[in-house]
Amino acid sequence: MKIIFTLLGVLLFALSLQAQFTSPNTGVRWTLDSIAAHSPSTVTISDSTYSLLEELNFEENDSLIIDKNIRLEIAAGIEAKIKGYFYCSADSIAITAIDKENPYKGFWFYETATVYFNHTTIEYGGGLKVITPNFLMEQCEMSNNTLDRGSSTGGAISFSKGSPIVRSSTFKNNLHPALSSAANASAAVQVFDCYFEGNNQKNNNRPQINLGPSGEADSTRIIGNFVIGDPNLTMVGGISVSSLVGVTNQFVIRSNDIIGNRYGITNAGNSTGKIERNNILHNNTETNPLVGGSGISLYGTKMVMITENNIANNLWGITLIQNALANLGSDDAEDFNPGLNLFSNNGNGGITYALYNNTPNLVKALHNCWITGKYSTTEEVEDVIYHFQDDTTLGKVIYQPFECGQIVSISRINENQFDIFPNPARSSFSIQTYNDGLLEIFNMSGIKVFEKHINHGNNVITSDFTPGIYIVRLGNKSSHTVRKLIIQ
Repeated sequence: MKIIFTLLGVLLFALSLQAQFTSPNTGVRWTLDSIAAHSPSTVTISDSTYSLLEELNFEENDSLIIDKNIRLEIAAGIEAKIKGYFYCSADSIAITAIDKENPYKGFWFYETATVYFNHTTIEYGGGLKVITPNFLMEQCEMSNNTLDRGSSTGGAISFSKGSPIVRSSTFKNNLHPALSSAANASAAVQVFDCYFEGNNQKNNNRPQINLGPSGEADSTRIIGNFVIGDPNLTMVGGISVSSLVGVTNQFVIRSNDIIGNRYGITNAGNSTGKIERNNILHNNTETNPLVGGSGISLYGTKMVMITENNIANNLWGITLIQNALANLGSDDAEDFNPGLNLFSNNGNGGITYALYNNTPNLVKALHNCWITGKYSTTEEVEDVIYHFQDDTTLGKVIYQPFECGQIVSISRINENQFDIFPNPARSSFSIQTYNDGLLEIFNMSGIKVFEKHINHGNNVITSDFTPGIYIVRLGNKSSHTVRKLIIQ
């Protein structure tokens, strides 16, 4: 009887090994239809709905092409492993679970793979593990990927090397961070014009965009994105691009709207880069200022240039920790930086902290507006900067000349600078501006949906805009400034 049971176990194990489809590695171009024809137990078809019931293994010389509008439903625990060419693009493709309560494992793209996703929604799975550097995703959505230990445990997408690209895509309510990369590898991830909201539903100490070092070959770029927090996720920050184990890290974080997270941007370790032209607002969901709430936090970094950011309503404006080096504004030729950062209402415990220099290093911080909305005195600016004057073990912050103070310097601030609050908004929002101008609002198709001449100060705009992303432009005949607006 023991021998019979042993043989039965071997037979069941052998059958389990056969419950998968492996391509022959002969250079064949496969589709889901051809897989269904060759292996009907792997893929079934009902109209435009395809069901993947067994694991896929695509070898290096073979291709999998999905190029028509379909819905691909995947069984619980199933994983697709791709070593060759993967193409997924049509007007509308959905990849989801057969049963949303029982997610599929995900996709694993090996080092030899080449991957393209376009107009694809990926949900209710275990994410994408991307070993290959040859990865491009555009105009896609990854939301509600809820399997804890799926193909990717670091993020909805986790990267390992090269300069993979993600652009014009949406990431919402994923169990893990939206994007991640290894702490001990080199992945210069390129992230352009994407929307992130409510990622890392586990609510642990990881931000929505959680990237490791770029390496020496390229810089990580995070440009033109929205990173919107969930007030219930009090442990989740906005963006981190850090090197924690000494690997070279180079980055550019530019023109993002980072709103309502535990913190806005953090960088740590062997890092150099630029943080410029971001709106970093209301990152205060962590109520304990000792463990979060900075608009920008640098920890032990090499030189980081901080330029033209709007930093408002965080628990701290900028914090510099453990010998971090930063340049917020300099007139010197060797490290010129125009400054022009705007600070407003960053504080905790009844004290305003625009900049907290908790290092022994000298910080150049010329030509910034430390208290927006008013002409400030030197004494008022000194009150919002913590440095040598408050603790002689700390380095000095050189903040004069500053803007929003000496009238002769005001011309350095863009005369059409303005703020939008709240953003995201619903039925109404406010435009705070320094000067009169023409306000124009365009939808993402480029159609003008609103126009009005507004005066300097606070202007309340009431609208019936449909939910979506809009471009807001304020200007006159000589210049203009552009912001993004989200209507929920």
